[in-house]
Amino acid sequence: MARTRAPGTSARWIRGLLYCGLAAGPVFITVFLLDGAVREGYRPSRHPVSSLALGPRGWVQTANFAVTGTLFLAGAAGLRRAGDRALSARVGQALIGAAGAGLIGAAVFTTDPVSGYPPGTPDTLVRPSRTGMAHTLAAVPVFAGLPAAALTCSWQSFRTGQRGFGLYCAATATTMLATMALAGAGFNQSPRLVDLAGLSQRASIVTGFGWLTALSARALTNIPATRARRPSA
Repeated sequence: MARTRAPGTSARWIRGLLYCGLAAGPVFITVFLLDGAVREGYRPSRHPVSSLALGPRGWVQTANFAVTGTLFLAGAAGLRRAGDRALSARVGQALIGAAGAGLIGAAVFTTDPVSGYPPGTPDTLVRPSRTGMAHTLAAVPVFAGLPAAALTCSWQSFRTGQRGFGLYCAATATTMLATMALAGAGFNQSPRLVDLAGLSQRASIVTGFGWLTALSARALTNIPATRARRPSA
């Protein structure tokens, strides 16, 4: 007889994927905070996270983008298999997966110098490089896709009577968009915002990536931690 799939195996696999989504935000944030704190000439309140991929130690942030993007993709797959009521719409799951792909794209295409980092570079380039433009495009699924996913989750939560979580998702989307708009103006050298642009971007990242952590943790509570039984012959 053919072997049957153990019920516990599927649950463990889903939990593993969800743990990836749970870890994505903390991993990404911890790495860029530590790296930014010791990087010479780098000001976290002024410079974007992506600028850490420039210079001799740029490989640290490049790897951070790639690893976190992979964790996002795994987390999106876990949410789909978990069948969480707050994110049952496929569009929300796809948007989280797209954010993961965008992070991997950010690892492939390095950003241009901005706001005087690395030291000796101008505040803005006269003409952005092709690689820099590709990096900017890769960021769109992250900073636009995650708020869209949160709004989808908010709508679905209200439909299923989960008002508190729905409000949290709506607040996540609003905060991400607002803080990223401030960051964008700062990186474009708005005199009032340029020295706080990095801080605004970090607020957007912490809000959005923290939402994925909360969503994954919530979905994990619905997946039993069962032991796999031996398949029958």
